[in-house]
Amino acid sequence: MSEHGQGDQAFRATTLYGREPEMTYGGALSFLRRRYTREIDAADVVVSGLPFDLATTNRPGSRFGPQAIRAASTQLAELDAFPWGFDPFDHLAVADWGDCYLPPGDPHGMAESILEHARAILARGPGMLTFGGDHYVTWPLLKAHAERHGPLALIQFDAHPDTWPDDGVQLDHGTMIGRAVHEGVIDPGRSVQLGIRTHAPAMGFNVIDAPWIHANGPAAAVERIRETVGSDPVYVTFDIDCLDPAFAPGTGTPVPGGLSSAQALAILRDLGDLSLVGMDVVEVAPAYDHSGITATAAATIAHDYLCLLAAQRRDG
Repeated sequence: MSEHGQGDQAFRATTLYGREPEMTYGGALSFLRRRYTREIDAADVVVSGLPFDLATTNRPGSRFGPQAIRAASTQLAELDAFPWGFDPFDHLAVADWGDCYLPPGDPHGMAESILEHARAILARGPGMLTFGGDHYVTWPLLKAHAERHGPLALIQFDAHPDTWPDDGVQLDHGTMIGRAVHEGVIDPGRSVQLGIRTHAPAMGFNVIDAPWIHANGPAAAVERIRETVGSDPVYVTFDIDCLDPAFAPGTGTPVPGGLSSAQALAILRDLGDLSLVGMDVVEVAPAYDHSGITATAAATIAHDYLCLLAAQRRDG
């Protein structure tokens, strides 16, 4: 029997496009069975993990998030994407870089390591889809993307604004969005924070809090996003605690009253007409998860972002 198509495409695939049959319960666990490679010149998007959680202010464990998201992606890799009805990898070349190496015992070197990691990938042309780690990892990612695209519009799915005062040195996953504003990396007036249900300095952001979305619905939220972001290059950061703990218990700082996974996916799936330049999904902490539902939600969110990009390429 030919070995063609008999699994382990993470290291056996010869192209960044397409896919072959895999066992959902076995095989090498790259994200969506994409080929593990650092030969990325032909890639449209590079997936990588940032296993760092030393900036958490409550429960640790999101360093294991990239592994959990990859493992949860296996079902999504075997069927045409819902609701699009196509195989995204017919249109989009995606590589899995693996995880950025972050030397243990050097937390303050982490930001520079991630910044150089992102710079190296972006300099070769692909976009990035990145898995945290705690939300602090978004800071060096934003900085690298702003170096390439200029000041960014930000779409932030989150329970927390993450705009607390910052001295520019501390490691804190509740301050880095404020730091990005102070340093001109993002433009808060062209940015939107979704699902917020805690207080912090507003700093000029357009806030669509969770109660507003519950009252008005995802479609109304999308219209506000489009009006705010316009045609600017936009980076999406998705803190999984944007979801209510009923849908994402596996996170470090859960807050009741959040979005359902259906609400969040409805918003995300309607953003395909924006100028999307990068995305991260952060704060998945598997030790607090139940039946993998948090990791599954995170994998679906990341998968759907790739589908948005694939649809843009398919439609020209």
